[in-house]
Amino acid sequence: MFTKNISFINFKLKKKDKSIKIKLNLLLKKNDQVVKSLRKSYKDNYGKKILKIFKKKLDYRVIGMGGSSLGSQAIYDFLKYKITKNFFFVNNLQAKKKIKSNKLYNNLIISKSGNTIETIINTNVLIKRKEKNLLITENKESYLKKLAKKISAEVVDHNNFIGGRYSVLSEVGMLPSELMGLNPQKFRQLNNLVKNKSFMNSLINNVSATVFYLQKKKFNSIIINYDETSTNLFNWYQQLIAESLGKKGNGILPIISNMPKDNHSVMQLYLDGFKNNFFTFFFVKENNPIKIKNDEILKNFKYLKNKNLNEIMYAQKKATENVFKMKNIPFRSFEVNRRDEKTLGELFCFFILETILIGKCLNINPFNQPAVELIKKETTKILN
Repeated sequence: MFTKNISFINFKLKKKDKSIKIKLNLLLKKNDQVVKSLRKSYKDNYGKKILKIFKKKLDYRVIGMGGSSLGSQAIYDFLKYKITKNFFFVNNLQAKKKIKSNKLYNNLIISKSGNTIETIINTNVLIKRKEKNLLITENKESYLKKLAKKISAEVVDHNNFIGGRYSVLSEVGMLPSELMGLNPQKFRQLNNLVKNKSFMNSLINNVSATVFYLQKKKFNSIIINYDETSTNLFNWYQQLIAESLGKKGNGILPIISNMPKDNHSVMQLYLDGFKNNFFTFFFVKENNPIKIKNDEILKNFKYLKNKNLNEIMYAQKKATENVFKMKNIPFRSFEVNRRDEKTLGELFCFFILETILIGKCLNINPFNQPAVELIKKETTKILN
């Protein structure tokens, strides 16, 4: 257990790289903008005026690509049980979807550069004149800056030094979360986590093991996810890891495997196929899970009586971990004991720090994405 909210079993690897602790201490002391956004002292670039304008409605639409929307979508899904408002996320080109609605939305249009082509197109196609619009973008000349003036939209500055995939605890994720009725300060847990020896040691040992597996040509990081509402948390994590580390012939390929469905498809491969994978088990304990109808269970399956769905999935998770141990397949395991802002903030902090540290160990810049920029330029050429 590295916090009260999260039980954690790390990779079973004795070899540890002591230099990672030094790298982590330097990262925390340097206190760059990404690290600052994880602390309670981070100052958001929006105030009560913006919240007052946009808090009244029940229906919101978040328009953005990648890190501009995945973080807030992860928050919405993970904590939906305590959110009374409706959020709809537009995070891909919607050409094949006929979105017909008489509803008027509060639109949150998010793009760091202000020139993301998919965000521009979706904004053009979807927003209506009578709707209220809020743009989160860098404070520089861009398409969205010009559009904001044209449609009289409110604008919040996107912190220039925080890339989209790292921006979940900045304005990009926290403004939507506050409109959801959540508390941004509860997400920012780094102040508490740096004092937690168990958390810090888990982080260091986890990075050490991951780098070791990469050196052994294990490049596939497979997430064995037993919580449906965490799917978008791992979609966010997938971008974070892949875009940050996939450079100079290096990288980790994150693959999300939803359980127990995938027990009946790819699990055979995981157990008996090629061995260039390492795994993450993820489970959330629910307070009010659906219970089995005892009267309708046949005698030969009587062991299911008095069970609920959470208990059954937990048994499947433990059984799978036991088989992984027997076969010496490397894995780590997260068990979430409490579903709230603090827990999700701890997970965001862990995954962000983990990614940056792995990048530093591989001697690559975890903050840029040069190859993706080539596609953007080529697309513009073709459309011109």
